[in-house]
Amino acid sequence: MLKTFFLGIALGVAAAAGALYAIPVVDQIREASIVKVAPNGGNSETFHINIPMDRIMLGDAAQAAAIPPGLKWPADEVLANVRTELFKIRNARDAVVGVAVRAAATSQDNNVIDWVLHLPARGSLFVNMDVAPLNGGFRIGEIASGSREFGPLSGFMTERWIENDSNEEDAPAGRIELLATYVGKLEPLETAEAVE
Repeated sequence: MLKTFFLGIALGVAAAAGALYAIPVVDQIREASIVKVAPNGGNSETFHINIPMDRIMLGDAAQAAAIPPGLKWPADEVLANVRTELFKIRNARDAVVGVAVRAAATSQDNNVIDWVLHLPARGSLFVNMDVAPLNGGFRIGEIASGSREFGPLSGFMTERWIENDSNEEDAPAGRIELLATYVGKLEPLETAEAVE
């Protein structure tokens, strides 16, 4: 009787695994990257965030209305001047390709704005932005590190707010445009003597 029970469990697990293999429950599709060659070498890629539609979370002690509703930002004194936002990020075809976190902190000694972009099929980028905007109203930051596809890359990213001037009823208030420009790390070429 006990042998039959264990045999039934083993056959049930095998049947479930076979069914999941034959009929996938989740069919994730990798969106094709839209990468352009930068004029000075390297590659560039543009992402954007439609506001307020693509904002998933807003954590800020000074924020009156939490996003999502009911979110309770910690009342810890250390987080009093910290603002964290979580967004869906879109490519040039307006398809959602990942998520991004923007963290801003102010203190008497130091101000910080950081971005983390995560593209599930490709990897993540960590960018440390200059706090002061440049002429034209955009910020620029250096790619500090990356994972997987972005691991061996270096470069910079710009952040710019573009206000929507259309009168459409469902139009976003505007969008945040992120332009990442990156190059591979230089590696010395092997000489003929080293190959022999």
